[in-house]
Amino acid sequence: MRLCWTGLIASLLCTAPVAGFAVSCTTQAELQPQDRNALAAIGQRMAVAILQQDYPTLQAQLLPAISSQWDGIHGEVELGAPLVKGGQPQIQAIYLLDASAQTETADDQFFCSNGSGSLTVTVSMHALPPGKYAVVLADAAGAPLGGQIGLIAVWDPTGSIPSWKLGGVSVRQGIVDGHDGVWYWTRARTLATTGAPWSAWYSFDMARYLLLPVDFLSSPNMEKLNREQTQLKDVPGPFPLSLEDGPRNWKIDGVRIDTTLHQADLSVTYESLGISDPAASRTEAIAVLTAFLKAHPELRGNFHGMWAVASKDGKLTPVMELPMGQIP
Repeated sequence: MRLCWTGLIASLLCTAPVAGFAVSCTTQAELQPQDRNALAAIGQRMAVAILQQDYPTLQAQLLPAISSQWDGIHGEVELGAPLVKGGQPQIQAIYLLDASAQTETADDQFFCSNGSGSLTVTVSMHALPPGKYAVVLADAAGAPLGGQIGLIAVWDPTGSIPSWKLGGVSVRQGIVDGHDGVWYWTRARTLATTGAPWSAWYSFDMARYLLLPVDFLSSPNMEKLNREQTQLKDVPGPFPLSLEDGPRNWKIDGVRIDTTLHQADLSVTYESLGISDPAASRTEAIAVLTAFLKAHPELRGNFHGMWAVASKDGKLTPVMELPMGQIP
């Protein structure tokens, strides 16, 4: 198994998979009681351990095959501590993924439908070895930052007692600036009708980020959000783009949302002149951000601040973060 997602087994993230054969998904409501109880138990135990920063419990439950990835999981849980602080773990969803009938490692899509077939969640997995897996989603209910937890459980038949083991962890913020993903989705719709397409685009991105703790799940709601976003006109890109600033011309390699400081920031990556002096580097960064906001002033009132990330010879260096009010 190889690592694809921070602290996770190799399988879950890289999108655009090829639909696999001989795979199936069972949702929480359709699980046999013994399977549902077993997965709920390990999910609750791992979620409690994450909230309590109980690393011995997490490491004891780690799948032996990925023991070398413990540092990644430890780091993910440590970084997630502020996101779940003050919350209580609540299991939100369980999906049992059965790929035990496939004969080799493959890219798979699991279609997880409810009993009536009226709702289908798609789980996309890359380079998945044969076996049985489960995705457990949990919330840190009541946490000010709305921490969300994604857990991967792997059925391990090799131990003295076959059991579910921990295969990976993701901890993600669910509330930014006091607002959840639904709020940002609604905000994006409003911005789309008021002549602020860039703000709408990145508000859709923020909504998507906040609504789920993992990136390998797709639901009808997510597909609807994606359609609404792609219908925007005058959207960002294509990157790289040139930004005139008097006699200078900055090259912007990309812009994305950034919640590093747990706020609604945008991160602007630009091609730097390669200045080594810290003060001069900051001056360059401020010039880029100022020119960027002059080109797109609508962003000032819709996001908290901006990161400047310098790019030089393939190396990315975060230079600074400034609130909008401190950018000239």
